Amino acid sequence: MRTSGTQKKTGGPAIHTYDLVNEAVIHAPTHQVWNHLIAELNGTTTWWTPHNTHQPGNPTPEHPGGTTHITVHPNGHTKPGPKIHFTATTTHITPPHTLTTTHTGHFTGTTTYTLTPTHNNQHTKLTITFTTTPHGWPTLLPKHTIPNQHTKATHNALTNLNHQLTQHTNTTDAGRSTS
Repeated sequence: MRTSGTQKKTGGPAIHTYDLVNEAVIHAPTHQVWNHLIAELNGTTTWWTPHNTHQPGNPTPEHPGGTTHITVHPNGHTKPGPKIHFTATTTHITPPHTLTTTHTGHFTGTTTYTLTPTHNNQHTKLTITFTTTPHGWPTLLPKHTIPNQHTKATHNALTNLNHQLTQHTNTTDAGRSTS
């Protein structure tokens, strides 16, 4: 996984804009990864939990103009503590390869999910590009907290996704006859 970050300084106090890129190779075909991404944004899977939870809006996020209400739980979704809220609106979608959203709330910016088939479409490179500026109380956090926590949560989420899809593939393959 790789991550990078930048900061933007304006007149007055520094306003940090983060350009974060996380990627991982998921051991499943692109259409399966896409289906799990859409399910997660609709709140029907939990590979991003405990750090993020998703609640779909109307229309749902797999449609242009669709929304997802995202809550970031820095301490985990079952533990007390502050929460970061933002809403992502789908601005561009090309199934099963690209989904781009703009987000507003405690974070304002864009997120792009890019799925690239690899290994004859047996695996998928999933790249998540999160460009954001915090607003409200998250601006009080030390400047390295957001990229560090985002990278940790995204790494855990992509590891969980890979595990879920690998288990699904192994279960499916186990039920097939090879004769």
